[in-house]
Amino acid sequence: MEWQSIILLLAVAAAAGWVDAVVGGGGLVLVPALMLSLPGLPPVTALGTNKVASICGTTSAAITYARRTKIDWRIAGPAAALAVACSALGALTASHIPAAYFRPAVMVLLLLVLAFIVARPSFGVVVSEPQRTWRRRLAAILLAGTVIAFYDGVFGPGTGTFLIIAFTALLNLDFVASSATAKILNVGTNLGALLVFAAGGHVLWTLGLAMAAFNILGARFGARTALKRGAGFVRVVLVVVVVAMVARLASLYL
Repeated sequence: MEWQSIILLLAVAAAAGWVDAVVGGGGLVLVPALMLSLPGLPPVTALGTNKVASICGTTSAAITYARRTKIDWRIAGPAAALAVACSALGALTASHIPAAYFRPAVMVLLLLVLAFIVARPSFGVVVSEPQRTWRRRLAAILLAGTVIAFYDGVFGPGTGTFLIIAFTALLNLDFVASSATAKILNVGTNLGALLVFAAGGHVLWTLGLAMAAFNILGARFGARTALKRGAGFVRVVLVVVVVAMVARLASLYL
């Protein structure tokens, strides 16, 4: 690789870490950058290498959030454990299911998310009492730990965003608390997928670890920014990232 490409990827890794820590979606930045910088790189290898950077940055962000905000571990713990297995299952099928199958569905979901957030300005910003009945806890654990985790292993873009929306809607949390919980889940989904990709030889370790260092820097800064600026700031970034993800996925058809 040329040094210009390496510098670009490290800078993108830092930016992806910031985005991931605030609202998720960093993979939509870093995976395309990998494939553009390394023409001919198999998509599954791009996904695997991205997971090296992502799991390091996400873990750093999760630690930052856990130190400064309250996380309901009765939800985050079981869901993260379940996510490791389901994400690994998704990664096992990643090379057998074309990404094109997921794009239309993901675009529709993102557009629905965007419409919902715009139509309800108080969603995730102004909350009353968190709603944590056992039914809602179970629904949050199963949705995040199985469906969204499997999606992260097999495709990935928008996983953090879907987790935030799920926790906000099901548990009536604000966006900062939802983002904190989502980071714990993301560690599990990244771990499960990475184990499978690594076992299959689909990881460029030297490049992945270099990007991981910069992803950690971006993630720590992003988590601190979200905690400092609050739910209103996270909402704005969430809208921007969802629009960017829809535009990026739409461009793949042009």
